Amino acid sequence: MKTALVVGATGLIGNHLTQKLVNHPAYSTVKVMVRKPLGFQHPKLQQIIVDFDNLDPSVVVADDVFCCLGTTMKQAGSKAAFYKVDFTYPLEVAKAALKNGAQQYFIVTAMGADEKSMFYYNRVKGEVEKALSDLRFPTLVIFRPSLLLGERTESRAGEGLATILMTKLDFLIPAKYKAIRGETVANAMLATAQQGIKGKDILVSEKMQAFVS
Repeated sequence: MKTALVVGATGLIGNHLTQKLVNHPAYSTVKVMVRKPLGFQHPKLQQIIVDFDNLDPSVVVADDVFCCLGTTMKQAGSKAAFYKVDFTYPLEVAKAALKNGAQQYFIVTAMGADEKSMFYYNRVKGEVEKALSDLRFPTLVIFRPSLLLGERTESRAGEGLATILMTKLDFLIPAKYKAIRGETVANAMLATAQQGIKGKDILVSEKMQAFVS
């Protein structure tokens, strides 16, 4: 059986994913890298308290790494802080994991990720995708969800209204732009990790909707 590592386990997607991983027969151990302990326990679960600004590469050991880190400009407080969470931390984790023998890396970015985008948020997402691609993991799968639905531990300004509008107008929205539940993204990540994909792949919301539970 394999070892999984989740980064960003306290977020909407990461929380769902962690709970699914500990109940999946493919994994004997599920590690989470967190700043403070999670609110649940499980025999398979190992919680690693870390300071991402001073990451010890030796703790980043797993077969499959799932990165669900992400913030907003408002939460981060500055472009520099946002860049650290959405670019630096995922990349440093990936470098350490690859050096320590990880075979698969799965990351959630965003619809519209493009390193040449005029929008800073989308540009940073595109830049981290490019940097991760350059590492040449045996398996790299990028998940680009549209607006995420689900209960968050923190509120995000503007998302409440957007959620209402996209839910009410769902029948008018093209499939790849439809809002998607965080749990569905977690399902897609878990299922994809079992498929033996080689090289790089990208899944948008339309493809991830096939994993609704």
